[in-house]
Amino acid sequence: LVVDNDRDSLQILATMLSAHRAKVQTAASTAEALQMLEWYTPDVLVSDLAMPGEDGYSLIGKLRSMENLKHTPAVALTAYVRVEDRTRALSAGFNMFVPKPVEPNELIAAIANLSEPKPGQFEQA
Repeated sequence: LVVDNDRDSLQILATMLSAHRAKVQTAASTAEALQMLEWYTPDVLVSDLAMPGEDGYSLIGKLRSMENLKHTPAVALTAYVRVEDRTRALSAGFNMFVPKPVEPNELIAAIANLSEPKPGQFEQA
């Protein structure tokens, strides 16, 4: 599940991950992501941190409080790349931190590292 309020970024991320044979669902807000999580269990959550209203920190906090989803691996995306930002994201419950602009291979490697890939799941199409 990829969550980002910037629809262009969301589309780019979805296209990039799909090109590596990932099955991608997208949400443009924390509220939309939480609605999806009522019926969808992602292998990995990829979320922007800086979103209006409820941000990525709010999303990961709520995800970690859900019994059935609290162990879902999660990657934080952000343009803020100070050590304090990384520390805050990891302390909030994200497993990994990837800076924006996203380097495709870095994000693919992070997701592959956190998930249990099926054969061919992250191969170049």
